[in-house]
Amino acid sequence: MTSAGTGWGWGLASIDAQGRTLDVWYPHAEISTPPGPADRPAHGFDALVHDQPDARGVRRQPVFTVADLDAPIRDAADAYLRLHLLSLRLARPNTMNLDGIFDHLNNAVWTNYGPFAPEDFALRKTDLLGAAGRSMPGIPVVDVTVLSIDKLPRMVDYVIPLGVRIGNADRIRLGAYLSPGTTVMHEGFVNFNAGTLGTSMIEGRISQGVVVGDGSDIGGGASIMGTLSGGGKHRVSIGEHSLLGANAGIGISLGDNCVVEAGLYVTAGTKIVLGADSETAKYLGIKKDTVKGSELSGRNHLLFIRNSQTGQVQVRLRTKGIELNGSLHKN
Repeated sequence: MTSAGTGWGWGLASIDAQGRTLDVWYPHAEISTPPGPADRPAHGFDALVHDQPDARGVRRQPVFTVADLDAPIRDAADAYLRLHLLSLRLARPNTMNLDGIFDHLNNAVWTNYGPFAPEDFALRKTDLLGAAGRSMPGIPVVDVTVLSIDKLPRMVDYVIPLGVRIGNADRIRLGAYLSPGTTVMHEGFVNFNAGTLGTSMIEGRISQGVVVGDGSDIGGGASIMGTLSGGGKHRVSIGEHSLLGANAGIGISLGDNCVVEAGLYVTAGTKIVLGADSETAKYLGIKKDTVKGSELSGRNHLLFIRNSQTGQVQVRLRTKGIELNGSLHKN
């Protein structure tokens, strides 16, 4: 197994009144041999650092983080570094150790003023608006807008990947990996440690651990099973030039040039009819009339459909891949 290497970077940490790290922002991070103390570049955070709590009850301090990406996560700063490395496209999904990441992340109230601790949010909000009003008398104060209450923030508040379009930034978590040419429409969702490896149209849900190959399309309302909620350990992936139709879903991997028709959900246990003497069975080297979905996981050139007369899920051989609209993916 290839080593993931060592990641490092200067970050700006937000620390709440209880000493918990709410977030760390790494404007620059690398996977390389970390510099020693005498060779570290300046962090550049001087104007942003404050040792005393602000109106949110948060102080901000620089942290220099070094992480062995094959080893378990040590703390929140380590976890945020790994999430940044993913969104900065320095490490692909599933190439570093993220086991137990939620144990090192704290719930925060994510707002347009940054993270707040949840316990005293109402009081801190009042303090912040009062301080803003005193510092800008006569100028209307921008109210606090809560974006989410979660362990993970939006990716775009920390990393802006070049060459992509995002319809709704709230639906892309920090740690998502979006390759150039990717378009995520307004109802698309991409979790951390998941994403696209090339030009793709994402109108559905990409769960944690899932990767989508170049030229593939995730249709509106479509869903791809992840591994966060338990169950199987198989990491689902989609190959190149494949289509997951609108409101369809998969719990198995798709190879290249595959299609799952709209509205069809195929899991590892789904009984799929192919016909022992069919062209598809011969291509797959299978001598059975019916197989489980798991037996077709990752295979190329397959079309999954539901027979509208019998209700059976069927698979057929498909040799042509989908073609995305090239002009739609130009930055």
